[in-house]
Amino acid sequence: MPDMITILGPTASGKTTLAVALAADIGGEIISADSRQVYRGMDIGTGKDLEDYHIDGKIIPYYLIDICDPGTRYNLFRYQQDFLKAYQTIYSHGVMPVLCGGTGLYIESVLKGYRLSSVPQNQELRERLKGLSLPELAKMLEDLKVKNGETMHNRTDVDSCQRAIRAIEIELYSLEHSALERDFPKLDSLIIGVRVDRDVRRNQITHRLKERLEHGMIEEITSLLDKGIAADDLIYYGLEYKYVTEYVIGKLTYDEMFSRLEIAIHQFAKRQMTWFRGMERRGFTIHWIDGQLPTCKKVDEIKKLMTI
Repeated sequence: MPDMITILGPTASGKTTLAVALAADIGGEIISADSRQVYRGMDIGTGKDLEDYHIDGKIIPYYLIDICDPGTRYNLFRYQQDFLKAYQTIYSHGVMPVLCGGTGLYIESVLKGYRLSSVPQNQELRERLKGLSLPELAKMLEDLKVKNGETMHNRTDVDSCQRAIRAIEIELYSLEHSALERDFPKLDSLIIGVRVDRDVRRNQITHRLKERLEHGMIEEITSLLDKGIAADDLIYYGLEYKYVTEYVIGKLTYDEMFSRLEIAIHQFAKRQMTWFRGMERRGFTIHWIDGQLPTCKKVDEIKKLMTI
């Protein structure tokens, strides 16, 4: 029996529904691996769908959702700390942790069994880089990753100057310090990937985007702005929060916003799949399950894999 079940997949693949159904069946509890669902009040744009955690009259316990305020900068180091606390809590309950999400960096960081050191801000470096363009910062980041023996797997590192500068800050720190502390528990996790045909995935993404826009996403972002969250802070979070904020503040028309956001989400899903394929090349075994199967069939497949 594994220590944990991990369910991963691209956006709009139905992984949360599957994770909840599995947890309900085996008596497990869910740890989110989503870099934006940690923020309170950012519900529709991040796809929390908290009603999905209610099944057969029960609420499936979940962790690492709604744990910090919008406008703050959550990061990988904090995620690892919070993951460990959640994992230990679930372990103390004597039930199976189910890690579920699409943020490949977060998932891989806990499955690899290492803990990152906290990387402090370097104000001098930030001042030096602040006048550079995004392409210049991206090239600098790529060069640093090569020096650190890494590959630029995740282009979300460079979708804004702020994020690129922070990524450069981390890479430079890693060159000069030991970034890893080998005190993170090695977890034996059964990894399940939800596979969805590309055309089906594209249709699901477009349908879901239309639904979110019609059912409160614009109002959600307007409310966050009205509460004093800076537009730049929301734009930093990317995807829905970037493009809808730009629409709300008048930088984009509705049609421009929809078109650019739809393309960005499709590109994001493609990057997610690239990351997961990279995980396989880096030695992880991912058992891919057809996302079009009925949920009960997918749960049965996972339960069979758990006993092998």
